[in-house]
Amino acid sequence: MAGPLADDFGREVTGVRISLTDRCNFDCVYCHNEGLGDTRGPMEPSEDEMSADDVVRFLEVVEGYGVDSVKFTGGEPMLRQDLEEIVERTPDSMEVSMTTNGTFLPGRAADLKAAGLDRVNVSQDALDPDDFAEVTKSGAYERVLEGVKAAVDAGLDPVKLNMVVFTHTADYVEEMVDHVADNEGLQLQLIEYMPELTGKPEWNIDIQRVHDWLADIADHVEHREMHDRKRYFVGGSGESDEDPDGNGGMVEIVDPVENEQFCANCGRVRVTHEGYLKGCLNRNDDLRSMGEMTRVEIAETFEAVVANRVPYYGEYLIENDEGEYELNEKYLGTPSAAD
Repeated sequence: MAGPLADDFGREVTGVRISLTDRCNFDCVYCHNEGLGDTRGPMEPSEDEMSADDVVRFLEVVEGYGVDSVKFTGGEPMLRQDLEEIVERTPDSMEVSMTTNGTFLPGRAADLKAAGLDRVNVSQDALDPDDFAEVTKSGAYERVLEGVKAAVDAGLDPVKLNMVVFTHTADYVEEMVDHVADNEGLQLQLIEYMPELTGKPEWNIDIQRVHDWLADIADHVEHREMHDRKRYFVGGSGESDEDPDGNGGMVEIVDPVENEQFCANCGRVRVTHEGYLKGCLNRNDDLRSMGEMTRVEIAETFEAVVANRVPYYGEYLIENDEGEYELNEKYLGTPSAAD
């Protein structure tokens, strides 16, 4: 096995994030579908979706480049009925995680764990059914709670709850922090809203205010090298069987917007459900098809995408004098999927 590939900025790529489908049974108001645009409601499986064989072949190839982790996403990845098969066939050397809205975890969480799934992130933006429905356009609040419990019971813990922070949800942050502090097996990821991807800049809030508030209430703060993130531990009450370190619930902020340091340690590339590779969540001009997804085509495309990564998307996508986001002219000549 070769060592990991490094881009021109010295970042080694050791992880991949694979969208298994763009279908979803939710209609979240902030959705940008892995940077590719909104996805609206459940749809029938598309012939464009990579097959299980395609996904596994891709993973086997990049394993040879030192990739040791994969996160399956969507849309809603659990709409794939072959998800358990894909997880089971993922190379043993890789840590396997998944993002999901949680509605299909009841009845499947244990099988996914047995297949080799290590961790799961569940989107949960509110703790009130009405508030939840307003954000997700779904009445599945109770089902999501069942899914979170099923994941914890299956041993997929700690289960990370993903909460996008913007004007609709900012008032729910405090109760969500208390929720993870009071419930064993849960952690919280507060995800900065990306106005440049969703087209609603008026929904944005200053994420630094959330950092400052957490710093004030945290019992303990750790620094995580990946993405230069901070972890805030709140609600600690001393050592116990449930919390042996006495640190309380863990809260982490994912804040890439205008944050050069966030991208400085990024070691992950993305794969779309149609079999395109992209070097960054927020870039679509660098989409590269893996063609018929032969091992040679996969390897060549993977190498090209890693070599073509930009330093950080705050330089790649910039705000003009009118407050609109546009491509930095420096990158307008970047090869794209059309090449």
